[in-house]
This record gives sequence, structure tokens and C-alpha cells, in this order.
Amino acid sequence: TYYYARECKRVNGKPKIVWQKYLGRLEDIVTAVTERREGQLVPQAQKEGIITDVGAVAALYDLACRLDVVSIVDRHVKKRGSGPSVGNYLLVAIINRCVDPGSKAKVGEWFDRTVLRRLVDIESRQLTSQRYWDNMDRIPPQAIAAMEADLSARIVREFDLDLRHLLFDATNFFTFIASFNERSTLAQRGKSKEGRASLRIVGLALLVTADFHVPLFHATYPGNQHDAPTFASVTDALAARCRQLAEGAQHITVIFDKGNNSADNLAAVDATPYHFVGALVPTHHRDLLAIPREQFRSLARDGLPGVSAYRTQKKVFGRERTVVLTYNENLFVAQSKTLLREIGKRQQLLRELVSRLESWRTGEMRGGRRAPTLAATRKKVNDWLSARHMGELFDVEVIERDGLPAVTYGFNQPAWETLQATLLGKTILFTDNEEWSEAQIVRAYRAGHHIEDAFREMKDPHHIALRPQYHWTDQKIRVHVFTCVLALMLVSLLRRELHNKGIDLSMRRMLELLGDIREMLMFFPPQGRGGEATVRSSITALSPEQRSLYDALALERYASR
Repeated sequence: TYYYARECKRVNGKPKIVWQKYLGRLEDIVTAVTERREGQLVPQAQKEGIITDVGAVAALYDLACRLDVVSIVDRHVKKRGSGPSVGNYLLVAIINRCVDPGSKAKVGEWFDRTVLRRLVDIESRQLTSQRYWDNMDRIPPQAIAAMEADLSARIVREFDLDLRHLLFDATNFFTFIASFNERSTLAQRGKSKEGRASLRIVGLALLVTADFHVPLFHATYPGNQHDAPTFASVTDALAARCRQLAEGAQHITVIFDKGNNSADNLAAVDATPYHFVGALVPTHHRDLLAIPREQFRSLARDGLPGVSAYRTQKKVFGRERTVVLTYNENLFVAQSKTLLREIGKRQQLLRELVSRLESWRTGEMRGGRRAPTLAATRKKVNDWLSARHMGELFDVEVIERDGLPAVTYGFNQPAWETLQATLLGKTILFTDNEEWSEAQIVRAYRAGHHIEDAFREMKDPHHIALRPQYHWTDQKIRVHVFTCVLALMLVSLLRRELHNKGIDLSMRRMLELLGDIREMLMFFPPQGRGGEATVRSSITALSPEQRSLYDALALERYASR
């Protein structure tokens, strides 16, 4: 006869073994008891304790239940045969992306270490990469759009999100999909925003709230597609989503960056029920940059110290718009410092080049090296001056003298002063919200940093981590991206919930603190003849910060009884 310790729970009304540990034969247990020291467990008995992740996993699971994630997924994607539903598989994958992102082959091992093993009607042996592959294969693109629409509506109702400002932008993520793999049209070579030009990239467009960057809409697109056509391709879907959400909001303004500007895109926006705030490329509007700062109005009394604005009307992309030219002292200082650093680098490079050429001319530099040519020297100088503004700030002449190139250069001080007076520190905003004040327009555009935060969090290798992705077909890539967007949704809502309870933390700090909240189960052998083995559970020691999170989220509900 062999003995096991088991932990059983009722999941959806059915008894389920959520934990099992082999204890050995009867004589093994007797030996463990007889060797027990007074008041302590012997090392063998101590090995019967298990540690379970509770904090972050339980908090995210609770939010997923409030959103009814599993039911919404299962309503749009029916399972085949017996076994866990697609919704259960997707739920486990979403929470895994939030706290411990990795390949699907490792999800089962992670699942066994978490409280999910007694909360979700699924077993770790079912969480194989093949099972995930099969279930992901059942989710077509139209189901993804339908599920996201239902979840967005549920979020707005359940959490009363502020929809007055919505942020739209696009980014891309590099992949390791092989160059000769033709099964993916989404993974293409393009301008990688992470500087990985040698890798194929996948694009992601997001619509998020300014209220804790909760995603309400996403689109996956080929990595070689630019921002403006991407915006044009999703305008109808954005309009539909805003109409769906507008039932709870009277005035929705979408904020986007200048990369999405085009006459067609603005015309499409005008045909939608929402308003917009965007930015213009400053160098395309030299007339506005030439306006002296004496004509700007300070916005310090409106709560924007160091910011001044000039308001006007101008025809932009075929229509008269409200345009606000802003000057920000902090931005001016930051841009000036950046340019001065780059100027210093070019001056050093040019000095060294002149010195080397002079050494060749005087015969000091020989040793078998090839003498510099006029063409190579000009190419080198042009490369140095190709960076933004460098060409206009330096006057450089490269000529041939005595069979060798000669370089003379100077810094264009008037051009530097003109740059400081016209461009540095300035941003040009435009909007159809004619009734808004300059301060309202500036604040709305500044909210755009929230979507940058969202992209940054999706590129965090420790949490959410859209990359690296272990999929190479378009359908699987779309499902993987959708899973990561839903992970961002849960994490953003969790931060918002804590904020509403007076606790403000970054995403990473929040998940780290919650992730260290664990449950410990200890199995004690029988005491004396006829005694029964006992199981005791307790939460690991909590810091004051962890205790505040544990209590604020009422995580005691998920502790083992």
C-alpha cells in the first residue's frame, strides 16, 4: 500500500484533485514519525511543504472574472469535444503573459506553481504546446474582433472608464521568423522602432484610454506598412468602436501623432462621431515658426508653468482648423542640450580629420597605408552631417590640394541662433475642438505619453512581453498579439483599481510586490497512534507595502482553507 497527500476542491460544482504528493509506504511514514525531534519536523517531513504563487495571479484572475473573459471567448469560439474550453486556455495564457511570459511548452509547469490550479477547470497535463496550438487554431480574425468589442463594452460598463480622451498610435515588434519562411505575410522587413533592421517585424496599432492606458481596440498589420496607411486602414473599425463606446460618453476626442497625418485620414476622421487632437510637422509650417515669442500667451495660470501658446486658424489638409503653436522652456533646454552634444561630436571628428590629412601632407603618416581619396573623404563628411540639423549648422568644404583632400570647416552661428529662435522648444497642435482653450488642447496632446507607456510595457521582457513570439503563421501571430493586448488590459485595470484605493505604483513594481505574495502548505505526519496527518496553510511574511496590496484587493478570498 502506498500513501498520497491530496488537496481537493470543488471547481464548477465538481470535485477536483488540485494537488497531490506521494508520501511513500506505511513504514516510511512511521520512520518519519519516530525520527521526529521534539517540536520540529525532520528534514524529510519538511520536504512535504509546497509554495504557491497567489498575489499577482489571484488579483488578475479576479479581474478576468469580473470581465467574464472565459464566457465571452467561449461565446464566440466553440470548443470541440470534451475537455477545457478555448476560454480557459486563453485565460491561463493571458495571466501567464502578465507575470511570467514564456513559451506555451512551459505554461503547465508554471500553472502547477500558482493558485490557478484550484481556480480554473483545467489540469497542467492539458497545458501542452500542442493543445495550445489546437485551441489557438480555432480562433479566426473575425472572432478576435468580436471578442475585443464585447470586452471593451464590458470594461466601460464595469469600471466606468473616462472616454473623453482616447489615444491612437502604432509601433512594431521584431521577430525571429526566418527570412525564407513564407507562411507569414505579417512579418516583414521594415523600419524597426527597436533598431533591429536585420529582423522581420510585425506592426501593432492600439487605441487606449488616457485613463491608465486601458486598450479598447487593436490591429495587427504587416511590419513594412507605414503609420499613415495603417491609420487609414483601421478608421472604419475605430469609428465603429467609438460608436459602440459613445453610449456612455458625450464627447470623445482621439489623440494621435503626426505620423498618422494625411488628407485622406483627416477626411475619414471628419466622417466619424469623434473629435481629434493631432500634431503637425513643424518644418512644414515655417510661417508659424517665424511668429516671435512675444506674441505667445503664457499658460502658467492654467497650470502649465513654462509653457506659452499662440492660437490661430489655418487651412490644414484641406480644411480650416484650430492651430495652437506652443513653446515649452523645458523642451527648449532638452533639445538644445541634445543638439549641442551632437555639435560637439562633429567638431571633434572634423578636427581629427583635418589633423590626419595634415599628417599625410607633411609625410608624418606613412607605414604602407593607403592615402585618403577625395571621394572617400567627402562621403565620410556627408555621413557625419546627415544627422538632423547638422548640415545647416556646419559650413564644410572638401577640396583636393597637392594630390590629397583638404578640409576646411566652420560653425554657422547665425543658423544656430535662427534654429533656437524658430524651432527649438516648439510644437504645433491642431484640432477640430474649436471651443477648447489652449490649455485643454495642450493637456489632451500631452496625454499621448500614456500610449508610449503601453508600448513600453508590452516590450518589457519580464511582464506581458509580446516578443519573442514563438509563432510563425499569420493566424497564430494574431492570436498571440490579442493575448498580449488582453494581458495589458488586465494589468492596466489592476493599476487603476489600486490607484482608486490610494495606492500608486508602476506596472513593474506592482507585479513584483504582488508576485512575491505566496502561500505555503505544510503537511504534518500523524501525531501518535491513530492520529491523522494534518495540512496547514499560511501566507508568506508580507512587507507593509505588500500587506496594503493584499488587503486593498481582498486577496484573502483566494487563500487555501
